[in-house]
Amino acid sequence: MHGVRGELKLESYTEPRTQIFRYRPWLLRSASGDRQIDGGRGRAHGKGLVAELPGVVDRDAAAALVGTEVWVARSALPALKPGEYYWSDLEGLEVVTVEGVPLGRVSHLLATGANDVLVAKDGERERLIPFLVDRFVTGVDMEQQRITVDWDPEF
Repeated sequence: MHGVRGELKLESYTEPRTQIFRYRPWLLRSASGDRQIDGGRGRAHGKGLVAELPGVVDRDAAAALVGTEVWVARSALPALKPGEYYWSDLEGLEVVTVEGVPLGRVSHLLATGANDVLVAKDGERERLIPFLVDRFVTGVDMEQQRITVDWDPEF
C-alpha cells in the first residue's frame, strides 16, 4: 500500500518498468481468485511504481490486494524482433554445450545490470551463464526446445 487514497506499490518486470501501464487489460491473480481490470494508471515513485486501480479508493481496498500478481495477455506484448526472447519462453529449455554435453534446464534468468544471466539447473547443481548471444549463447532453438552454449561443463 502507498497512501490513504488506495494507491498500491507495484513491482514491474517490464523494460522499462513503467511499460506495464501501457498493457491492457490486466489480470489480477490472488488466492481469492482472478479478476480482469482495465484502466489501471500509475507512475514511477523512487525505485518502484505506484498504481491506481479502478474501484480501489481507500487503504482497506488496497490492503485487500497485497500479494496480488498482475498478469497481461501475451497478445498485449510487443512483437519480438529476430534474436529476442521473452524470459518465460526460455524457462524450461534444455541447455547443452556446443559439444552436446547436457547442463540441465533453464530454471530462470536474472537481470544483473551488465547483462542477463541464464540459470541452468541440473538436480542440485546450478550454472550461471551470461546470456550473451554469439559469445556464450551460440544458439536458441525454440522448435527443439534447446539452448546451445559455449561453456565449460566443469565450471
